Amino acid sequence: MPKQVVVITGAAAGVGRATAREFANSGCDVGLIGRNQDRLDSAAEELRAFGVRTAIAIADVADDAAVEAAADSIEAALGPITIWVNNAMATVYSPVVEITPAEFRRATEVTYLGTVFGTMSALRRMRRRGSGTIVNVGSALAYRSVPLQAVYCGAKSAIRGFTDSLRSEILHDGDDIHLTMVHLPAINTPQFSWTLNRTGQRMQPVPPIYEPEIAARAIVFAAFHHRREVWVGFSTVTAILANRVAAGLADRYLARVGYSSQMTKEKADPNAANNLYESVPGAYAAHGNFDEQARTRSYELFTSRHKLGVGLTALGLVALAAVRSAAGRQPPHAPARNPKRCPVRLPGR
Repeated sequence: MPKQVVVITGAAAGVGRATAREFANSGCDVGLIGRNQDRLDSAAEELRAFGVRTAIAIADVADDAAVEAAADSIEAALGPITIWVNNAMATVYSPVVEITPAEFRRATEVTYLGTVFGTMSALRRMRRRGSGTIVNVGSALAYRSVPLQAVYCGAKSAIRGFTDSLRSEILHDGDDIHLTMVHLPAINTPQFSWTLNRTGQRMQPVPPIYEPEIAARAIVFAAFHHRREVWVGFSTVTAILANRVAAGLADRYLARVGYSSQMTKEKADPNAANNLYESVPGAYAAHGNFDEQARTRSYELFTSRHKLGVGLTALGLVALAAVRSAAGRQPPHAPARNPKRCPVRLPGR
């Protein structure tokens, strides 16, 4: 199989950086798109230790022309792009009434339109060549919105709608292009250090928290195995399923606990730098400040990766339970009466 050339947006830190490392560990050449030159250079240096080629491109994904230019420069350096991962995001932690229209527009352009523009750049190249894979990074919040994150929830929901629509078009056209979404739980990334925050408190991922390497493994798995969707973390599974069966109850529950569960007890610095319009300087990498609380494994990711085996095991258990249930309903065979046999006394009887 020819060597894969992977492009990742938002690759300088957080999930994007962990994903770049995971693809490099799989032997892929990796193109990194982001806004911070120093962090991109640092990420590229990490990847070269795996013996792969890298290329970086400075681009704001909200600018469609910049995304297209980045794709051109990466292909010039590494060759035809075979996998494209849309991961870049920006948001605001705030009640809706305190967000300005300009801030809403900007965060939506980065998170939603950035995914659209990245997908369009990838499609233009993949359709000419007749193959390729696009992975859109989603969230449990694309299905179950939470308070204080209306910008992010709205954008991720839009990405899910866009992805489903495009998938049908690809199937209609008969293109050998695979489109998938990976829905993530709360991840320990630097976003909680640099996101614009109007709550007055420092924010945190809603527990349970997972390390970014969990997300990275799910994204790489989805890229190579062409699942329609991958759900990561039990919290993602429960959020999606609970919203399907009891959305009104979830509304009320989140109204009661949705604020406090996202906040630490520390006050936020109202003058802290944020990354909504410009990249925040600093030696940020994949992890945020919550390593002590974050999990390094996800059972739900295991079941998604091995769904055939898990499914067969589940079917086997169901069948065994059915056999035992049927056996339990059958009348017991009465022993033949033998008046000469001595009765057997059981202990305790």
